[in-house]
Amino acid sequence: MPQQSWIELDDQYIWHPYSARHSPSPIYPIVKAKGVTLTLADGRELIDGMASWWCAIHGYQHPTLNQALISQVTQFSHIMFGGLTHEPACLLAEKLISITPQPLQHVFFVDSGSVAVEAAMKMAIQYWFAQQQPQKQRFITVRGGYHGDTLGAMSVCDPYTGMHRLFNQILASQIFVDPLQSVFTDQDVDIDIQNMRETLIQHHKSVSAVIIEPIVQGAGGMRFYSSEYLRQLRLLCDEFNVLLIFDEIATGFGRTGKLFAMEYPAVCPDICCLGKSLTGGYLTLAATLTTDDIANTISENQPHTFMHGPTFMANPLACATALASIDLLFANDWQNQVQQIEKGLKALFICNTLDIVKEVRVLGAIGVVELKQPVELAQIQDLFVQQGVWIRPFGCLVYIMPPYIIQPKELNILIEAIYRVLDEMTLSK
Repeated sequence: MPQQSWIELDDQYIWHPYSARHSPSPIYPIVKAKGVTLTLADGRELIDGMASWWCAIHGYQHPTLNQALISQVTQFSHIMFGGLTHEPACLLAEKLISITPQPLQHVFFVDSGSVAVEAAMKMAIQYWFAQQQPQKQRFITVRGGYHGDTLGAMSVCDPYTGMHRLFNQILASQIFVDPLQSVFTDQDVDIDIQNMRETLIQHHKSVSAVIIEPIVQGAGGMRFYSSEYLRQLRLLCDEFNVLLIFDEIATGFGRTGKLFAMEYPAVCPDICCLGKSLTGGYLTLAATLTTDDIANTISENQPHTFMHGPTFMANPLACATALASIDLLFANDWQNQVQQIEKGLKALFICNTLDIVKEVRVLGAIGVVELKQPVELAQIQDLFVQQGVWIRPFGCLVYIMPPYIIQPKELNILIEAIYRVLDEMTLSK
């Protein structure tokens, strides 16, 4: 089909994420992606600073991942997981158990990050039901967080500053503590912990679990907070007999400089959600991991089954690709890759000289420029494309989370583009 024809079909029929049906923000048609480069239909090439919403950690068209898909598709591309199993799922489960903390011993595969959070929340509620404590139905979380777009996940996203506040009347009523005051380098987290302690004192009898994104509050604001907070939070959850859920969907597989962000505080949650870069950005797949205690308690009590079961659970193509992606991660010396990216991202601190900039933050392969005022997406997106880069800001945040294979020259182009665009915006004020 001629390019113009299928581009017109997009305008006629497709509704894109977080946009109006006919959005003022332009839609850029892609015809090729390879390495860290996206090629537009008009021939322009863009360096990808987003890793396709943080998941394409190995870039695009990686031969190892391509081959994993090809090999699996010649056997079978999908099979129902109810009553059946297959080698890619078994090997992937073993791999995930081997690289996560020892208490996590069981894997429940799901379709996406949001559904991983849904499964985690249902798992926590069902655990307490099996413990003859059905009143423990609610969740505590910290304001400023983001956990997904489905109804359960939305209920633990920030109800006021988040993206889902217009649904507040139909969402389950959860319990929110004040935004964290500590930053990544802080050891003094007394105020934050006291807020959580007071909340647990008041509500623990009705609380199933505390759910939190470890170290990095992602789409809720790209804030980095203290690992000491997580160490003390683990102790609080044990003291008040509530479960602890870590949402590692955005942070898992090396993004923060550790394989998993929970390695910073060296604590293990009762339930852990993984996703995004699990398959290297090739296919949608996520996983909810839990302990022997939770799995056995649910299984040994009525109704003797965990009440969840996605149709595409443990899709063989996705599992085979995830296995290849994890092996590739280790073969590529991901720690050195991320360290080099972090070193390069520190050049972003030049943006602190611009009047419109509030703060610059860098951790691992995450670079964030927080502005004093929200951006106009349609305008700033086009300015970045003119600079030959793909960066998609939101709210007050201009950030990059590039593929790990990005080279210093390509990373410098991204950083220089951010500075030029923000400098132009400063001059236009």
